[in-house]
This record gives sequence, structure tokens and C-alpha cells, in this order.
Amino acid sequence: MPVRESPLTHLLVAAVVGLVLAMVVYPETAFSAAVAGLKVWWDIVFPALLPFFIGAQILMALGVVHFMGVMMEPFMRPLFNVPGAGAFVVAVGLASGYPLGAVITARMRQQGLLSKTEAERLMSFSNTADPLFMAGAVAVGMFGTAAVAGPIMAAHYIGALLTGLALRFWRAGRDRSPALGGREGWLLGRAWRAMVDARREDGRPFGQVLGDAVRDSVNTLLLVGGLIILMSVVIQVLGRAGILHALGGLFLLVLHPLGLDPSLTRSLISGLFELTLGTQAAAQAPAPLADRLIVAGAVIAWSGLSVHAQVAAIVQGTDLHIGPYIAARLFHAVATGAVTVLWLAWFPVAAPAFLPATAWAAPGPAAWLARLAAATVHFLLAVGGLATVAAVTQLLRWRPAAGR
Repeated sequence: MPVRESPLTHLLVAAVVGLVLAMVVYPETAFSAAVAGLKVWWDIVFPALLPFFIGAQILMALGVVHFMGVMMEPFMRPLFNVPGAGAFVVAVGLASGYPLGAVITARMRQQGLLSKTEAERLMSFSNTADPLFMAGAVAVGMFGTAAVAGPIMAAHYIGALLTGLALRFWRAGRDRSPALGGREGWLLGRAWRAMVDARREDGRPFGQVLGDAVRDSVNTLLLVGGLIILMSVVIQVLGRAGILHALGGLFLLVLHPLGLDPSLTRSLISGLFELTLGTQAAAQAPAPLADRLIVAGAVIAWSGLSVHAQVAAIVQGTDLHIGPYIAARLFHAVATGAVTVLWLAWFPVAAPAFLPATAWAAPGPAAWLARLAAATVHFLLAVGGLATVAAVTQLLRWRPAAGR
């Protein structure tokens, strides 16, 4: 019986053909975009992520993940419904940023430390932006002041925490991995034994561990670099062809009900594909500071299709699906925007002397309440939408038992 192709497959083929034709029509745009993407990867991404990649793989080989898995089991399991080993992923993901959280999660899934559901749940809230990017590149480099670093970082990490707490109830009670180190004995003693046993089971000398870590990290970063260059070309070619401008009307449907400035449409369009371009557009938009921070925070949480493509490529070779991750990114974006509204209402940002006051104008109390109400409605709609999608997906996968 012939296998039916999914309509999504035909749509993907058409999109790729269209992209290749667009690169032929605009070769200079494609070339300059590829050079720009290569420069970003070589100057920023490669040196920033390589040490973390190598260090994380060495720590995993030495059994540190197993040690943390035992120590953090009483904390991670009740809060996020993931094993204690997930604390290592969260810690490294928060420190290093995209896409290291997904890289370590996929590796731990291959080693059997996480079940499929736990790995998808963990990857969806531990793969976050790093503090250096938010405080240095976004706050100081794009907005021109360190005063906005607090709202940006606090909203992002609180939004990630809320995403993890919400995912705790997704497929709860199923596909649960056993706890590391057993249940008997002193907690610290069990953690130490688990680390020693993991190191013995690995068996590689340290020189080999170091060499394997460097080789695997460079290979992963080459994959990340290729995707960054590709997405840079896609964004520039679509912009040259006028397709991105045509999307502006759709994003006005998001900005208008929330009372956000329409000039931030360009930020949402760029941020749909790449978070750096989206946050830069938000910082440069002729809109009040509060609106720009809300949109920039949502764009950083969404992370762009560029990071989504990196995660999709990283989880290849495992049984993990990218769908829950993309849904969680949408949830994280909405949650971050809502937290930013609350943060700025309680802790307004002071205007720096070198910028005009109009660029930092803040809404009055009534406007804040209306904006918070609209954000809450959108947040609840996002939660309801995700729950509906999950329920429909489970219903489509259900099959009646044999004999009924």
C-alpha cells in the first residue's frame, strides 16, 4: 500500500524551491547575508559557546551529572516533573544560552538518563538565552543603557520558570525515569557512589574524554554555524522579495489588542526568524520604552526559527519531537511579555540623561491595568490553545484496544 505524503512535505518542497530561485534572482543579497551570518558565528557564537560545550561534555563523562541527579532529585521532581539530572541541564543552559540546553538534553536522552517525555519537557524550558547576551548585547549594546538589563533578564528567567511549572502537568504520571542512586543511604553518599559508578562505566581515560569533547563540540558548532548562515540568507532574501513586509498586517493583529505601538511590527517580523535582528529592531523602534521592552522580551523568549532549526537538527538521531519545544517557546514568549508588564509597573526604569524623555515615556496606571488585562487574556488564550492542541494530538493518536 503506497504511503501518503503529508501536505507539510509538499509545502516544504515548494518553500525550498522558492528559496533557491530567490537566491538565484538576488545573488548579491544572498552572498552578503551569508557573509554576515558567517561573521556572527565566527566572531560571537563560536568563541562564546565552544568552552561551554567542551566543559559540559567533560563533566558528563566524569559523572558530575549523576552526582547532581541524586542531589537534586528531591527538588526537580516535585517542581518540574523531571529527574534530578535535569538540574545540570538547567544550570548550564542558563549560563551559556541557546542551544546548549538542547544539546545536553539530547545527549542525556541517548544515555538513558531521561525518558522521552522528560527530555522533551526539560528541553522546552532549559534552552534559554544567556545573561551576557541579554545584559551586554541587548541592554547596553542595543538599548544603550544597563538600566533595562534587570527587566529583560528577570522577565526572561521568570517566564522560563513559569514554562517549566506549566510543563510539569504535561503528560504527568507517564513515561517516568527511575531515580539515580537508589533510595537507601545518606543523600551525599548515594550521590558520590552514583558519580563513581558512572565514571567507571564510561571507562575512557581523561585524554580521550578531552579529545572526544573537543571533536563533538566543534562538529555541533559547525552544524549551528551552517544553520545561522542559512537563516541569515533566508531573512535577507525574503526581505528583498517583499515577503516580510507582507507579514506586517498579521502582526498588527497581535500588537493592536495589547495596546502596543504599531512601529514594533518590524521587530516581530524579524524576531519570527532571528532573535538578534528582532531585539535590535525593537530597540530602534520609535515607540515608548515599555512597549519596546515587552516586545524585545517576547522575541528573546521565542528565540526565532533560527534557534528552532538548530534544536531540530540537534535532536535528530533521538526520538525527541520538536513540536512540544515550539509550543513551549510560544508559551514562554507570552509569559515573558506579561511578566515584563508587571515588572515595569512595580519597578519603572529611570530615563538616562542622554536620551529624550519621550523615548522613555511610561503609561499611566489606567493604561498599565488595561495592558495587563489584555496580556492576561492573551496568556490564557495561549494556555488554552496549547492544551487544546495537546488534547487533539492525544485523541488522534488513540486507538481502540484489540477485541473491542
